[in-house]
Amino acid sequence: MTPRIGYRWTVCALLFVVTTINYVDRQVLGILAPTLQRELHWSEAAYGDVVSWFSLPYAFAFLAAGRLFDRIGVRRGFAAAVIAWSLAAIAHAFARTTAMFSTARALLGVAESANFPGAIKAVAEWFPKKERALATGIFNAGTNTGAIITPLLVPWIALTWGWQWAFIATGSLGFLWLLLWLAVYRSPESNPRVSSDELAHIRSDPPDPANARVPWIRLLGFRQTWAVAAGKLLADPIWWFYLYWLPKFLDARYGIKLAQVALPLIVVYVVADVGSVGGGWLSSALIKRGWTVNRARKTAMLAMALLIVPTALAPLAGSMWTAVLIVSVAAAAHQAWSANVYTLASDMFPRAAVGSVVGIGAFAGGLGGWAFQRMTGRILQANGNDYTPIFVVCGLAYVSGWTIIHLLAPRLKPATVEQPVGV
Repeated sequence: MTPRIGYRWTVCALLFVVTTINYVDRQVLGILAPTLQRELHWSEAAYGDVVSWFSLPYAFAFLAAGRLFDRIGVRRGFAAAVIAWSLAAIAHAFARTTAMFSTARALLGVAESANFPGAIKAVAEWFPKKERALATGIFNAGTNTGAIITPLLVPWIALTWGWQWAFIATGSLGFLWLLLWLAVYRSPESNPRVSSDELAHIRSDPPDPANARVPWIRLLGFRQTWAVAAGKLLADPIWWFYLYWLPKFLDARYGIKLAQVALPLIVVYVVADVGSVGGGWLSSALIKRGWTVNRARKTAMLAMALLIVPTALAPLAGSMWTAVLIVSVAAAAHQAWSANVYTLASDMFPRAAVGSVVGIGAFAGGLGGWAFQRMTGRILQANGNDYTPIFVVCGLAYVSGWTIIHLLAPRLKPATVEQPVGV
């Protein structure tokens, strides 16, 4: 009998909260972008470069972050990461030049890279395969919750006490979570709050091979690794475009300033939250109805990719709310896509390699994000703030990603990671 309510969902709730904080800290700059641009006299290209300096170190650090969690475990890994990214977020308050902001963004990117490999690793340890997409969707909903909280908090703090205090106040949230994490988190086997029935449920999948741990470089030899990487490479830059450029798009196209930006952004990310949980639920529900993992994941992801295609029309919308509706559907579909892409790693690799595979995939997404942010700034500066070509790329990226994933992993066959005899 499946334990319906168990301690594993408490762990999932902790992952949801830390993901929320992660996204609050990274989104503050996007909310304040029009204000900072006017105050510090940044060009479009300069702003694109500043935000890109989050993505590039984030991409490279993801490689180490995934391996770090595979080696030292979830509890210590998250503690170190949250301390580091909270300090980096606060450091933005003391920046005054583009170089100083770029440095703060780079440090934030390095530290925040740990969140998703760590969370996916925790889900793989705490949930059987049939529940992982739902658990991933729930914690991944923290990205949208953070994106909802930020436009509520940041304009009020900035307009009341100045933009510097927006970075300091939000950056301090991680320390509060850290106290709770250290007090309650232990691995399933050593946690006294986990019943024997729940532990049996968590470990109900066939055990991983004893020699499942694989050198990092060998993972690049698997088509399954490249499938996960493709799903991240083509989707992550689009999500970061929404995060960093949507307030600027609304300002440039519809004159929405700092005091009015909260409501449209909240609508976008509330709808996106539904997509995050719904996307994970959809593929999990299809599996429970007897669908294969391959068919369930691919069907859910293709449906989301098709929902995103109309995003290309957003700059042509006659009103702000029409544009917000189009972007809201795309953001929800992205989060549903993301929940399933993350789960592909645990579908195709043993637990010991999941963190590293997610790190490789996120590296690809971060590298794409770095290039896309820099390209966006230069395109907008060259064409007078016309966002149309950028949104066309956003609309077509996911269909392209789904096609590549299907070609690389047509059946989502588990990777055979055993070392060859004699090696």
